[in-house]
Amino acid sequence: MASGLRDRLRGFLESSEEVEDEAEEEEVYAEEYVVPDEAARIVLGSRGEPVEGVVGRLVGGGLSFVEASRVLYVLGRRGEVALRDPDPPRTLYGFFRSWYSGWFWAVVGFLAVVSSAVFLFPQTDPWIYVRYVAGAVYVLYVPGAVFIEALYPVRGELEDLERFALGVGLSLALVPLVGLVLNYTPWGIRLEPIFVSLTLLTVVLAVVAVYRKYVYHLLRLVAVEAA
Repeated sequence: MASGLRDRLRGFLESSEEVEDEAEEEEVYAEEYVVPDEAARIVLGSRGEPVEGVVGRLVGGGLSFVEASRVLYVLGRRGEVALRDPDPPRTLYGFFRSWYSGWFWAVVGFLAVVSSAVFLFPQTDPWIYVRYVAGAVYVLYVPGAVFIEALYPVRGELEDLERFALGVGLSLALVPLVGLVLNYTPWGIRLEPIFVSLTLLTVVLAVVAVYRKYVYHLLRLVAVEAA
């Protein structure tokens, strides 16, 4: 068992090193890539235009669609251009409905899948494995992940690997606390109370996270419009 644990830990560390290496390679690629002068002139002279129009002009200038996309990607990584939403949401309701909150609706959809796997799917092969997998992710990752989104709403504050690790760690802390609280209630530690409590906690944390992201979204809009 100890040997297996060491192997899994070694694999996790190797995968994290691969992620860091890929990020470094992207930085090096963005720095070393030579943007054609004509392409750079087209992009830098197209401030305020839609992305589709800029890509069309690059393609019309002799670049392929892939090369035109690569030029925009590299210039964006270098900070020479910034891609902005032409019609950003300005209300909380609009923010909830926009793609900015797509992760929130993904969480809601996952909770629906988990509830179906627990209460609706037959507990026989192969549905039982769906319950195992969805339940493991639901308990070991999702509550902590949405808590991290509420604590650190700006994407650049943490690396993706850090968010994943902290999400797992916080889930391992939150779930026992929920069980401890339920132990002192009339409902006790049973499947239905635990599922309802964890789901409510996850949804509340997700709503808080969306609100905090919306606040930062408004601050960015004010900063852009004031510039």
